[in-house]
This record gives sequence, structure tokens and C-alpha cells, in this order.
Amino acid sequence: MTEMRPVTEAAAIKAPTLPDAQTVTQVKHWTDRLFSFRVTRPASLRFRSGEFVMIGLLGDNGKPLLRAYSIASPAWDEELEFYSIKVQDGPLTSKLQHIQPGDEIILRPKPVGTLVHDALLPGKRIWFFATGTGFAPFASLLREPQTYEDYDEVIITHTCREVAELEYGRQLIEEVRQDELLAELMGEGFADKIRYYPTTTREESPRMGRITELLKDGTVFADLGIEGGIKPETDRAMVCGSLAFNHDIKAILEGFGLTEGANSDPREFVIEKAFVG
Repeated sequence: MTEMRPVTEAAAIKAPTLPDAQTVTQVKHWTDRLFSFRVTRPASLRFRSGEFVMIGLLGDNGKPLLRAYSIASPAWDEELEFYSIKVQDGPLTSKLQHIQPGDEIILRPKPVGTLVHDALLPGKRIWFFATGTGFAPFASLLREPQTYEDYDEVIITHTCREVAELEYGRQLIEEVRQDELLAELMGEGFADKIRYYPTTTREESPRMGRITELLKDGTVFADLGIEGGIKPETDRAMVCGSLAFNHDIKAILEGFGLTEGANSDPREFVIEKAFVG
């Protein structure tokens, strides 16, 4: 069942009581397994859209319990947004899912990550491959003007078990397409560059199946009208999902002739190795 609680603003910013504390300003529960939240941004924090930071709470032993979370908001945003799963017996998310506006979280202001434009060679088309909450770094990059400066086409694939789990991404893409600021910066036609390709693996939806299988059998390319599949001369890709998903997409991309890159060695695709969830 989809639970859509209204976003609530924090009435006031309390004096911090946690180390590296930031205050929760908004919380939205999308399903019984997924939620997003926004927190204040440290004045000194600078990051590239697509990077992640360590966030968390104090554990039962009084020590910080931290996990890597991709920043879902773009580098220009005044706040920081995160998108998370809920694990009922998870050391962190069992507690994190209950945060409210005005509460504090720990945020270590040292952003890192490989899902950044600097880690890719120039190209004409970029693919964002995500499963579940792996959509988070692409939520940042889809709101980053450089994405539309660098590429003629932006394809975002998002695979989840059920339709409701796609809602965060669906709504965000709709907001991006109607964003007046991006339209002013990039031109009215920028939204035409976005190709959204959601699929489900359990609940019936317009597109069923794992994106890995749909790539292998050519369904994706037929649906999007792309001839010849993915080409190393023109296509670039970023990948964020489970370890098994990352491994499978990597093999597919290498099969198309693409090479994995890094911040220090830009190539045709990159994978977020620190993603959890």
C-alpha cells in the first residue's frame, strides 16, 4: 500500500546535540519500505551532483552508526535530500525511518563517489541504470544542468518490484520536466532529452521484467527506437543498484565494448560501489 504523507516543514532549528549534526526539515513516506527526507546543508559542504556522504544516528552503544547515502538533491540545492529503504531489523534504517522534522541526524561532510560527470569521457547519450533506492544519485544528476549541457539524450531506467516503488522517481522526473529554472538555463526543449524507462519485476505494469534481460534481448532498444544498441563511440552510462545488479550491468556494458572509468581515469561507464540498499 502506498502511503503518501504530506511533507512537513521543521518549525525551528534546534541547537545541535549530535556530532556533525544536521536538522531534518522534511520527511515523506512513499511506501511501507521507502521514504525520503531533507536536512539542512552544512555551510562548508561542497559536492558534485551524484556523490554520496556518510549519514546516520547514534547507536545503542552511544557511538555513531553511519552508512553511505547518495545525495539525491543537486549540488546547487540549499538543502540535502536522501532516499532510503526501511529495514525493520536494520541497525540504522530501523531507527532512521522514524525521524521527524526537527530531529537531528549525523552527516559527515566528506562527499565522494564515482557517479559524476568528471569520470566519463564526452559522449552524446547517457544511460542511468538504477534499481530501488539506487535512483537517488540520478535524482541529483537529473536536476543538474551539466547533464543537459553534456548530452543530447538522457535515458533513465528504474527497475523495482512494485509500481508504488517507482513513484519517487516518476514524480521527480515530472517535476524536472516542468522545472522553470532548468528551462531558463537550458532552453525550453531540455526536457525532451529525458527518456524514462521504468519496469517492475513482480507487480503487473506497462513494462515488466528485469532491465538486464530487456537489454540482452533488445527490448529496450526496440522500445526506445535505438538502432544498434549501446555504442562506445556515443553512449555513456552510470550504474547504481545491488551488487548483483551492478555486476550484471557491467558485463552487459563491456559486451557492448564500453570500459569502466573512474575519477582519475574517465571512460565510458562508471558504477557506484558504495551503494547500500
